[in-house]
Amino acid sequence: MIGNHLAQHRELSLLAIGLACHIQSLPTGARSDIKTLTARFDEGSTRIAAALRELEAHGHLRRELHRTPTGRIVTRTVSCNQPGAARPSHAHPEPATPPPPPPAAEEPSPHRAKPLAHPTNPVSPA
Repeated sequence: MIGNHLAQHRELSLLAIGLACHIQSLPTGARSDIKTLTARFDEGSTRIAAALRELEAHGHLRRELHRTPTGRIVTRTVSCNQPGAARPSHAHPEPATPPPPPPAAEEPSPHRAKPLAHPTNPVSPA
């Protein structure tokens, strides 16, 4: 059931309220990321992302980072039917563990390019 606290929220846009209603109607585990929602609705990814940020700012959803067994970091979107309610103690996500250190450097080979003196900043996982 959708509560009046969401349906009549004075600070949320109509798009945010509609997305929250849609997300709450989905079965547990259904995808509710920007790409999936953009494929389902006519609104573009920019508007859907803004609506999800609104919902997150007002406590109607939260996004948690999780590391898969392969080491990939994924974002899980969790809908909150009662914003501001205490989360059960088992619901606190495990912090994402940092990736393992890179393998030890090999001896330079005459057939390989030399490493840069000032390597560029690596892209860190989001």
